[in-house]
Amino acid sequence: MDPRTVLSALRRGTDADPADIAAFAAALGTDRISDAQAGAFAMGICTRGLAEAGRVALMRGMRDSGHVMSWDLPGPVIDKHSTGGVGDCVSLLLAPALAACGAYVPMISGRSLGHTGGTLDKLEAIPGFRTELDETALRRQVEDVRCAIVAASSTIAPADRRLYALRDLTGTVESLDLMTASILSKKLAAGLEGLVLDVKVGSGAFAKTMPEAEALARALVSTAQGAGCMTSALITDMSQPLATAVGNTLEVAEIMETLTGVSVNMALWEVTVALGGEALALGGLAADAEEGEGRIAEALESGRAAEYFARMITAQGGPADFVDRWPDRLPAAPVTREIPAPVDGFVAAIDAEAIGRAVHALGAGRSRPGGRINPSVGLSELAAIGEDMEEGVPLGMVHAATEAEALRAVAAVQAAYRLSPATPEEPPLVHMRIR
Repeated sequence: MDPRTVLSALRRGTDADPADIAAFAAALGTDRISDAQAGAFAMGICTRGLAEAGRVALMRGMRDSGHVMSWDLPGPVIDKHSTGGVGDCVSLLLAPALAACGAYVPMISGRSLGHTGGTLDKLEAIPGFRTELDETALRRQVEDVRCAIVAASSTIAPADRRLYALRDLTGTVESLDLMTASILSKKLAAGLEGLVLDVKVGSGAFAKTMPEAEALARALVSTAQGAGCMTSALITDMSQPLATAVGNTLEVAEIMETLTGVSVNMALWEVTVALGGEALALGGLAADAEEGEGRIAEALESGRAAEYFARMITAQGGPADFVDRWPDRLPAAPVTREIPAPVDGFVAAIDAEAIGRAVHALGAGRSRPGGRINPSVGLSELAAIGEDMEEGVPLGMVHAATEAEALRAVAAVQAAYRLSPATPEEPPLVHMRIR
């Protein structure tokens, strides 16, 4: 495989040989491909696209760039993945809930990408929590605790690890082909028997419209099923942040309130239950999704999910008493400011991507691979679509490192909200199921 031949074919918009695509993708995990070539590869795919055979080849090459795991456990190995959104912290609820229902969950997750948050960044807001586990440690934890949320190791889809970071820097995040290959290469390298996909749609998602979201969901499901993994997808709403908080520490706090029953965010709860029910049905732990939803809800309500979350936190280096003392364990930003509503009216629409970018500008995201983030900054208590606001009443709260950054965030959030005198129709949480 000559990298220049592949790049030339992508530039011309002609179908590159799937074998060459697979070989190029696998070589991304080595030093055979330069950063310039990797960036050109991502840009070529983003602008020209791949045929179905090329997309499958890309995914397989990235998956096979490292070790593909296999398991021998007394229960199904299942997982969930989100295409990315704002205030989307479902994974932190769902992994322990699935474990409490008898599943084994080796969840390989990512960091912030574009305007979206990263599951690993959120967990690393917990003091001592380690997301970098080698395969031996991952196997041990999944066997003992039943769930682990980790970064892709150097042996698991290393090609994706490299390309994932370059996509953020090269403006190639929004590509159906690259997203499909990135998601599935990591997941299928983890040796899954079942996978449920949370494909987001709306202003805060990479797919802004239903046709875009449906195309991505169907590409993901067909590619994963073709590789032998039982897979289904839910298209869920991202026309507004899913949680009322956006930011690493703040989202962990909201998760803890839900796990411990202090304050339950019903939108977050319902999406978690819907995805979990689908996953349990795929893994054979429930007769159908409806029965699975009941089991997930019971695991959350009973506190069993919180127990598995506590075990996972401890196993990965976090405080043993985190579930009991989480308010004392999480860092807090030095500056907090209210975001006053500029006029009276109902919240009619929210530019969720603008919300995500405002949080990124506060320091919760990174502009380069390996860049430092501030885990304590973000937004909390955000008003949702349909809420009746009065001028001056807070749309939410800013948590910032400085006064100047707080003021800029206040203005950005005010601009992201559209208020109307008419009561809006609230969007559904789940738009479509694809099996």
